[in-house]
Amino acid sequence: MQNIMAVMLNGIAQLEYDRDRLLPDHQAAYLDKMDEKMRTGILIGEETVTDPDLTQRAQFAAGNLVHALKSGDESMAAAMCSYLAIRLPELKQVKIEEHGEQVSIEFIYDQDYRKQVAVDFTPMH
Repeated sequence: MQNIMAVMLNGIAQLEYDRDRLLPDHQAAYLDKMDEKMRTGILIGEETVTDPDLTQRAQFAAGNLVHALKSGDESMAAAMCSYLAIRLPELKQVKIEEHGEQVSIEFIYDQDYRKQVAVDFTPMH
């Protein structure tokens, strides 16, 4: 069984998280601190949600993941990816699609991620 969770942006893999690799203690502590902060309330869209459930926390983390990817904040993107992979162990892919200013995020639980392979289209002589 594959234990990779991937983040896809417009069909292209951006991040992969291997659940078989142990998360260092300081990173696990960071995820626990994120949960503590979220308990006090998070903003989802225009609505503030106090004591959010796991689904709402995952939506919040995914929104921050999109922002981190778009702004080039690699450490934040990695943290949000780790959060989603650890807190949602059945999650296989996060599919993010951009349509102009609109962004959609879909959590995929039933479709394993397949590594993308670069194909060289150099003409043969």
